[in-house]
Amino acid sequence: MRGLVLEPDIGGLRPLFDDLCAQLANEHRWAVIAPEPWPGREQLPLEDRLASVGTLDDRRLLDDCTAAADLLEVEPVAVLGFCMGGMVSLKAAATGRFDRAVAFYGMIRLPEEWRSTTMAEPLDVLGGAPQLPPILHLCGTRDPYVPAADLDDLEQRGATVVRYQGADHGFVHDPSRPTHRADDAADAWRRVTEFLAT
Repeated sequence: MRGLVLEPDIGGLRPLFDDLCAQLANEHRWAVIAPEPWPGREQLPLEDRLASVGTLDDRRLLDDCTAAADLLEVEPVAVLGFCMGGMVSLKAAATGRFDRAVAFYGMIRLPEEWRSTTMAEPLDVLGGAPQLPPILHLCGTRDPYVPAADLDDLEQRGATVVRYQGADHGFVHDPSRPTHRADDAADAWRRVTEFLAT
């Protein structure tokens, strides 16, 4: 059985992710767990979260991610995340705990307002790892948080990058978003399923 740590987007745990965990577990017979990225601050409004990402601490985020993997009590375990959670997934790939990492539109470089002494640049974290597992990054070409040059740099580090022409940020995981693209989302999940089955 495969394990999967699912890193939520900046909005944190909510019914959307409860449903997604259940769906992935039921469809693929995976053991799935999702840690809360904002413990103790779950009621923080989205605008405040966007302004407060720099107050998060990589050590806690990655400790929670690896602890979640251990709680599954299965091997192997992959990590998969969306948006800010995709950024966490990229950093988690460098921990040595996960056999595969998937980032849906995860930031490869930190937005200026997220930079702090407790948040490292994802690309730097990947560059400092002695060995990396296979990494899959899926992103739209109109995503303002993930410039094309960042995708190129991630690809040069050995990641597989899939670009969806004309897709914007958040086009996969939340069907209620105006940026959702059902056909691209279906293709992305097909690719992820094949990647995690390897």
